[in-house]
Amino acid sequence: MRMSALDDLAWAILYSEPDSAEKCADLMLELATRTHHRRFEGAAYEIKANSHYLRGEVSEALGYYGSALETHRQRRDPDGVAGVLGNLGSMYTELGQFQQAKNLLQRSLDLYTLIGGEAGMGQGNNNLGRILLIQGDLDGAMKHLLKSIVHNEKAGNERGLLSGYGNLSVVMAQQEDYTKALAYAEKGLAIAIETNNQQAQSSFLSNMGGFAIEDGRISEGISLHERALALAIAMGNKAGEMMALYNLGSAYGTKGDHDRANDLFRRSLLIAREMGEPYRQALALSGLASAAQGSGRYEEAVEHGTKALAILEEIGAAVDMGTVAGILHKAYKSLGKTDRALAMFELEVQMQDSVNSEEAQRGVLRQEYAFENEKRALADSLNYAAEKTIHVKEIQKQKIIRNGFVGGFGLVALFAIVFFTQRNRISKEKARSEELLLNILPEEVAEELKAKGEAEAVQIDQVTVLFTDFKGFTALSENLTPRELVRDLNECFSAFDRITTKYGIEKIKTIGDAYMAAGGLPVANTTHATDVINAALEIRDFIADGKARKIAAGKPYFEVRIGVHTGPVVAGIVGVKKFQYDIWGDTVNTASRMESSGEPGKVNISGSSFAAVHTEPAFTFFPRGKVMAKGKGELEMYFVEPAD
Repeated sequence: MRMSALDDLAWAILYSEPDSAEKCADLMLELATRTHHRRFEGAAYEIKANSHYLRGEVSEALGYYGSALETHRQRRDPDGVAGVLGNLGSMYTELGQFQQAKNLLQRSLDLYTLIGGEAGMGQGNNNLGRILLIQGDLDGAMKHLLKSIVHNEKAGNERGLLSGYGNLSVVMAQQEDYTKALAYAEKGLAIAIETNNQQAQSSFLSNMGGFAIEDGRISEGISLHERALALAIAMGNKAGEMMALYNLGSAYGTKGDHDRANDLFRRSLLIAREMGEPYRQALALSGLASAAQGSGRYEEAVEHGTKALAILEEIGAAVDMGTVAGILHKAYKSLGKTDRALAMFELEVQMQDSVNSEEAQRGVLRQEYAFENEKRALADSLNYAAEKTIHVKEIQKQKIIRNGFVGGFGLVALFAIVFFTQRNRISKEKARSEELLLNILPEEVAEELKAKGEAEAVQIDQVTVLFTDFKGFTALSENLTPRELVRDLNECFSAFDRITTKYGIEKIKTIGDAYMAAGGLPVANTTHATDVINAALEIRDFIADGKARKIAAGKPYFEVRIGVHTGPVVAGIVGVKKFQYDIWGDTVNTASRMESSGEPGKVNISGSSFAAVHTEPAFTFFPRGKVMAKGKGELEMYFVEPAD
């Protein structure tokens, strides 16, 4: 009787006083070991595991779950084994090991199905739905989550219901149906208040705070997040505290207070690292990247975002990968690193395609419609199950609560996470697609492509083409590690991008260590030759400064040759999968010969470029006469320098 009372008390206070619940479990374990009551021994291990989990001590929780599993197996208790397998699956979900989590959860669900455990089937479906939600499979998530509601209603398992409602609110929020999202959240919050589940109250308040912010009620949203944080801290729930800090940071970021957001994200990262959970660490790092981006600290944004993306790629969290890729895209673009910006934007769109595709959205609607029909058809049997539940023995009720723990706790761990990292994704898709086009195509060409579905190639009578190439690149590469070589090339080409943008010149492409750009297109102008030569001189000076620094440090350095030629080209789009704006014609070949016929540290221009700018007082010219150019014969060439 004493152990039964301790068992009931521990489960009753677990979600509000996890430390006290563990003390009850310790006493129960001592008594059970002394009197050889293996059932209570297994229950004590489970309570201790859950208590450690609530405090964010995942490694300790895993150890106690292992002890509980072994105890239940020795007792040949399938209900106990299924419950612990489900809890272990939830643990591995938190650790980002999704495939292992799925395997454990499926084993738990299969066992519950075999023995007819409605509450267990409810929790198993809920937890599988949570993993699919993180991975961006909204259709699959909706299917499992709605099944969990049906099973938990049959079992009268309120803890399972509030968890299912929490995750369903996230699915609807991702579809930007905030009316349904709020309705599900309010159902869950009512159950959490009724059962005094403070941890779940914290999560629902946090989610509802997010809905308020999405609706423009930022102050109300922040207030709800602060209430969620206070509840989590009061009960010593590290997981809830971490997520409340993260959500508050997101709210202040939306408000534009990036310094406050940065402080909150740092606090959330400290807790996530203390807990040793990579998924939460990735979320906190993504928050820090967002705050740094908002404050103009772009290098810092790249540092945090890169770390977050590496974790998310490893665990396969597609939804959040898209979010972090979006932050990195903006940071790289602000730094002038257009190639990296484009790569991140493509990743962002790729990840979002699987989450917000039209088919996925239709799948969610189909699942919800089918669920409503199923609920009406099962109304009588559900009423019967509810009436029958009233007469279930107290010990069976407690077993339902114990085995329902995973879904209840999983609420705070995950359902608040996904929503805040996926705001406004569908509504922004059009703007992002347009931004992607502008990253790879000139604005005028992009507009034509959107309007007609194609862009015609055109001949432009006068453009000025610039080519750069590094002297002795192959030999230099032998003295640098691949990482050093790529880093130095990226630094140079990023600077070239900033310079060409400054002078209104269109970057065409890079070919190995060569860089090509052109002025006077896609819209013709009269300053293209002057613009390109100014850019060429600035590029030359950038490389010269870098050379001086490398010599002083005793390191290998780049030297650059630059060639410029003016003439007609044909310009247009090539490719059908990845568009590229390119130019063709003898002008391109001649510009390349100007580069190869030049000298390191010099800007070598053709006779036609000289004719276009020779009256410019800003330049001084040094005639070279006719110089032999490969495949071209003798061509008139000039070195150009800024005027004194």
